[in-house]
Amino acid sequence: MIVNIAAYHFVPIDDADALVERLRGAAEAGHLRGTVLVADEGINLFLAGPAEAIHAFLDALRGDARFAGIRVKFSRSPEVPFARLKVRRKREIITFRHPETTPTETRAPALEPITLARWIERGTDDDGRRLVLLDTRNREEVRHGTFAGAMTLPIDRFTDLPAALEAERAALADATVVSFCTGGIRCEKAARWMQQNGFDRVWQLDGGILGYFEEVGGDGYDGACFVFDERVALDPALRPVGETAQGALAHAGTQAAD
Repeated sequence: MIVNIAAYHFVPIDDADALVERLRGAAEAGHLRGTVLVADEGINLFLAGPAEAIHAFLDALRGDARFAGIRVKFSRSPEVPFARLKVRRKREIITFRHPETTPTETRAPALEPITLARWIERGTDDDGRRLVLLDTRNREEVRHGTFAGAMTLPIDRFTDLPAALEAERAALADATVVSFCTGGIRCEKAARWMQQNGFDRVWQLDGGILGYFEEVGGDGYDGACFVFDERVALDPALRPVGETAQGALAHAGTQAAD
């Protein structure tokens, strides 16, 4: 059985080129496949391989004090769902083009999955305020599934999100907003942008949908979660749903994995 990991971590990196080479070497040593993105703002990775090799890679990564606290989401699959290994330096680990939102020092409040599950059951936050779940993913990803009743946006790229949110400002004015995405990167940047642009009571779902599936399951979620590999989408038990990949990956693959 193959172990799949998804992780990201925002932290200032001043040796990005050297880190690319170290992480490539660590991944190649374990014959891992997948994607590792390195930028001045942090790292973002999806990798797969045998359990022993995955844990050896994580031990090496956490040996760097900057990544000692990185949160990792795990799932399993019969085969490696990536064709090859790609380790690259990028301008951002998820393209947004709003550098002021990079949460290397300050981040929006993070909501634990178990708390969100309680709020979904209540329909409000703990103060009785109306709850809006904000999907920050693109429309192709949303097609595979999202939280029941979530606000979805007519976007094809994450860079389209600010304009789409401006159109929803009045609808969100009296709500507690919980932004979410696949693994946490987009909803973290989106929540920071919203805080900085006059949206009140904004949270991010810690660990994204995959973290929610891992800790809570599918309570309040309809369908599956699109992932950027050959599994295409995972159900709340983190099992591939079995759809063929070509069309979905061709469209949604224009986004960096998150």
